[in-house]
Amino acid sequence: MDFLTARGDVDDIVGRLRAWLSLADTAAPGLVVETSGSTGAPKRVLLRRSALLASARASAARLGASGPWVLALPPSYVAGVQVLLRSLLADHRPVVLDRDGWPDDDGWFVSLVPTQLTRMLESHDDVEALRRAHTVLLGGGPIGPALRARAADLGVSVVATYGSAETAGGCVYDGLPLDGVAVALGEGGRIRIAGPTLFTEYVDQPAMTAEVLVDGWFHTSDAGRFDEDGRLVVVGRVDDVIVSGGLNVPGPAVAARLREHPAVAAAEVLGVPDPEWGHRVVAFVVGRVPLDELRDWVGQEQPRAWAPRQVVMLDEIPLLPNGKADRQALLAVVGSDA
Repeated sequence: MDFLTARGDVDDIVGRLRAWLSLADTAAPGLVVETSGSTGAPKRVLLRRSALLASARASAARLGASGPWVLALPPSYVAGVQVLLRSLLADHRPVVLDRDGWPDDDGWFVSLVPTQLTRMLESHDDVEALRRAHTVLLGGGPIGPALRARAADLGVSVVATYGSAETAGGCVYDGLPLDGVAVALGEGGRIRIAGPTLFTEYVDQPAMTAEVLVDGWFHTSDAGRFDEDGRLVVVGRVDDVIVSGGLNVPGPAVAARLREHPAVAAAEVLGVPDPEWGHRVVAFVVGRVPLDELRDWVGQEQPRAWAPRQVVMLDEIPLLPNGKADRQALLAVVGSDA
């Protein structure tokens, strides 16, 4: 099978993408990117060039502009590939943040994950740079309203995105699907996506491909709902529901509540195997807050039974290269029996 891989240094990937874009459609191989591996072994996702181009064009249409992009994410993941591709399609050389710094002019674009934006908003220089951006695309993890509000107060234009490697990157902007993309909810609120941006297959994994690609729909591992305006709200992963003592506890909702505590800088919530409860709800928190105080904090807004039974205080949440929480590393913190 012929395909292009998003591996190597940035200049090497850019060179291969330029050559790839110059090929006739019938001669262009697909491109393989890896998933983040946040919940297990990464999968190799094969995307047709038409899917990547459909995504880039739909994004530009929704944002109302195209132009240079700043690469602040690993180029081997789909978000990084899209940054490079969108710059090339707009006839601009991609700007590599670690090497080139922020652009001096206005009207450029950048993709970030919430952790990056949170840290950048603490830096005067970064804030001044981000104010010059046309749009900051923010995805790859839960985006709290407080972060959106702080960015807006500082004059930074943010658009929240939802998508994955299997959808050629973000395909839902601020809760609304891009043109040509369809979103539906299945059993248990499982999010399904259809449209021209979908992947072709998981390389060498036909059974796994058949499991999630059904009748033109990609069955994600995420659960969601539609709000009163018809916008998609991502609740969390389907397997993020922790069954503890016979009760279903939505881990992402509890984590979101913990992040609202004034002494909590970051938080993740996972279920850890437990002989009494089946799984116990464990909160991993950056901050120094007593367990009872955090349980009370959760209980003020959510069912008391959702409150974590264990809190692990950390100096920082371990992250994967793409900025997502490293769930396997978190579980390792509480012991090998997890």
